[in-house]
Amino acid sequence: MFKHPKESQVSITELMLPSHSNFSGKIHGGHILYLMDQIAFACASKHSRHYCVTASVNKVDFLNPIEVGQLVTLKASVNYTGRTSMVIGLRVESENIQTGEVKHCNSSYFTMVAKDENGNNVPVPGLILDTEQGVRRFARSIVRQDQARKRSSRFNSSDFKIEEHIDFVKTQNVQVNL
Repeated sequence: MFKHPKESQVSITELMLPSHSNFSGKIHGGHILYLMDQIAFACASKHSRHYCVTASVNKVDFLNPIEVGQLVTLKASVNYTGRTSMVIGLRVESENIQTGEVKHCNSSYFTMVAKDENGNNVPVPGLILDTEQGVRRFARSIVRQDQARKRSSRFNSSDFKIEEHIDFVKTQNVQVNL
């Protein structure tokens, strides 16, 4: 079975309140991450028709601060499907309701896994790709997964070779006492 990404797209808009802010009046990054996880879950569950859990989050860069009183819109779409997992692309935008100015606050990629009622992984529908953007997003997800695998294995303690890294480390803001 295959589904078009549009069938599972989800968006939410929420007013940012003082209870969501830190001491400087900016919205807590943790609150935004909470909303991002919610919408990733909704999108993945809508696509798979199963309960989904977050397996990983790939790079969250906060590009612009969000102020109390602004509207925050989160948009989610399935970018990639594996056998039981999906990569959900997220975009977060803030809107000043007085001026109408919209700012891109961050984009991120959540890997979600579909589960059955017993907590076992279950297969998910594949994607129907009918745009160049869809193919680009799918291919980018594959490359991102490969890069993550290489990143995590390169610094395994059993494979780590200090002589390959010590000179570089010493050029940083660190004191090495070996």
